[in-house]
Formats: sequence, C-alpha cells, structure tokens
Amino acid sequence: MGWWQVNADTLAGSRFVLSPLAETFASLKLLHAGVPAHPGEQAWLSDHLPAYRRRLAADPVTALLVRSGLGRNWIADFLTPTPKDRETFEEGVARVRAAQPGRARAHLRTSLAGPLPAALHRDDLPERAAALLEDVWADAVRPYWPRRRRVLEADVVARTARMTQGGWAAVLDALRPGTRWLGENRLQVNTHEYPPREISGAQLVFVPVTPQTGWVSWEEDERYAVVYPCAGVLATGRSPAVPASLGTLLGTARAGVLVRLGSPLSTSQLTAVTGQGLGSVGRHLRVLLDAGLVERRRAGRSVLYSRTAAGEVLVRAGRGGGADSPA
Repeated sequence: MGWWQVNADTLAGSRFVLSPLAETFASLKLLHAGVPAHPGEQAWLSDHLPAYRRRLAADPVTALLVRSGLGRNWIADFLTPTPKDRETFEEGVARVRAAQPGRARAHLRTSLAGPLPAALHRDDLPERAAALLEDVWADAVRPYWPRRRRVLEADVVARTARMTQGGWAAVLDALRPGTRWLGENRLQVNTHEYPPREISGAQLVFVPVTPQTGWVSWEEDERYAVVYPCAGVLATGRSPAVPASLGTLLGTARAGVLVRLGSPLSTSQLTAVTGQGLGSVGRHLRVLLDAGLVERRRAGRSVLYSRTAAGEVLVRAGRGGGADSPA
C-alpha cells in the first residue's frame, strides 16, 4: 500500500480546496472510461461522450497520449498539477501547457511502466494535453460548473462537520477507497505498493470532484494533494420523490426540503441538492423549524438541519398514501 508520513502540524494545517482543473481532469477520466457510476453520470455521458470520441478519432496522437497518460496504476504527473487554492481553470491548465516536454515523456513512461510509443516521441505533448483539457472544460464541465461548485462546497461542509465529531481519522477513512488513517502519523493514500513518502512540513490539500474517481499528486515535495470523489446524494444528484399529499400540504418546494432531511444537511448542501436559491431554502427551513418538523444543531462552523420525530411521522404518512420511493 502507498502511505505518507504526516506530522500533526502538517495535518492541522491541511485544508480543502476546490479545483476547476481537477474537476475537468476527473471528467476526462470519466469520458475515457465511458462507464457511469450513477444515472446522473449516464445522462452526462450520453450528452458528451460522442463528441469526445469524435475528437480523439480525428487526432490519433492525442488519443494515444490520453491512453498512455492514464496508464493502469499511475497517472502521468504532468497531467495533474497539484491544485492551488482559488486557482482558475485557465491558471491551472497553463501549468499543464508549461510542462517541459522531456519531463512529460518521462512521466508517460512511468504511467506506462515501459517504453514510450514512437508516436509520442515529440515535444508538443503538453500543448496537446492542455488543448484537450480546454475542450473538455468548455464543452462538458463549464456549463455545469456553478452547480458542481455548490455540490463540492457542500461536500466540504459535510467533511468539516464530520471532523468536529470524529477528528481527522473519521474524515480520512471516508474520503475514498484505499484512503485511511493508519495511526502513528501515517496516511494511506492508495492500495498500490509504492514506497512511503515523508511529507511533514509540506502543504497538504484535499480536493473533491463530482465524478467517482480520485488520485494523488505532489510538486517538489512542497505541496501534496489527495483528490477524492463526492459521496452520496451530493454526487449522484438523485432526488427523492416528494409524496403528492405532502406537496399539497406544505408546497412542493418546502416538502422537498423536508424529504431530503432524512440525514443532517446544511443550508448550502440543501441549496446544492434541491437547486433552489439560498434565500428560498432559508425561508422553508424557518417555517419547518417553527412547525417543529425539523431541528438544527451546530457542527463546528456549520449548522446542520434534520427531521424531528414529528417530521418523520409526516413524511412516512405521506409515503404511505402513494408509491413514492424512500429518501
């Protein structure tokens, strides 16, 4: 297994970072695999996979670059520069484009675990990679970025709340398969047999993405990142059905908020999963609080809402009146 040695100061100074470039590369991986993890990804692939495949069919060198760069057990490092806080997509992809051609070829040999195909012995590989990422961003990520950003922000809120309850170990154990806190200042980052790395004193960031994938990256032993997939309803976008009778009683939008509170969520999370505005969600929560149907509690800097016993009774009664699916 691969693991990093992390001292207490490094872990305490770590932070969550949102990265448009990481989101775009994760989307590129999903397009390359062509296999959805849930219905939301299936719909997205149906919309964007044909154009992506036509793009690569017309550019065999870039197609080979993608296949080689993703490798089997390792991604070519120049494709995944370690995310920086508040970095725009344009700033991030500029770092891909600025990679030295010789280093890019060396990274590809590592990802392939073997010799480089003859067609990739060229100096424009960073430019080709950057151009492909720009196409994926423009066509398949940027149109959805405002909602995806809200989903990512909500995921960070949830992780932070978990940290206040169970400490960093609870957060790290739930990031993604293969990542867990081993104790004795050791963070397992994957299940591959790679030598351990001492990262004490470096900057450590955790980066959520909406596609169900992840990876690790680092730069010159100074900055390290663990990229992980959002989990649960935030990632899948699945919306539980609102019972018709409950919608009639409370209004469809307000009933939708109540139905989604089978597990604690913050206002920002509710905004992300309902698609309603922040002000609308806040008004619905105030009414539900006054009616005794939801309760709130503070978790660190966040306020989480959940259904009360009365709210549970109301939702279950509504479901008993029709063929609605559970939350």
